[in-house]
Amino acid sequence: MTEILAVLFISIGSLFLLLGSIGIIRFPDFYARTHAMSKPDTMGLMLTLTGLALLNGWNLTSLKLLLVVLFVAMATSTSTHALGRAALKTGLKPWFKGEDRK
Repeated sequence: MTEILAVLFISIGSLFLLLGSIGIIRFPDFYARTHAMSKPDTMGLMLTLTGLALLNGWNLTSLKLLLVVLFVAMATSTSTHALGRAALKTGLKPWFKGEDRK
């Protein structure tokens, strides 16, 4: 049962990572791309690492993987917010529908 749950977590996490990568390519401006980078990639990485921890069993390596999950949950949203804020302060304007993409 644990192996099935681990494979399910890893598969769903890989799907989130794939969708985040597609979003980075498809979205029109920096702000939308940072959104595509942070949200699905964070969830994908967290699910994948949790699945690996389940697959590994309960030992020190699994604890380390779960600590990485905790760090990713805190650091990714903070760093994305800092990047967006820095871009806005430097004058990078968001893209609006109807404008040319540059």
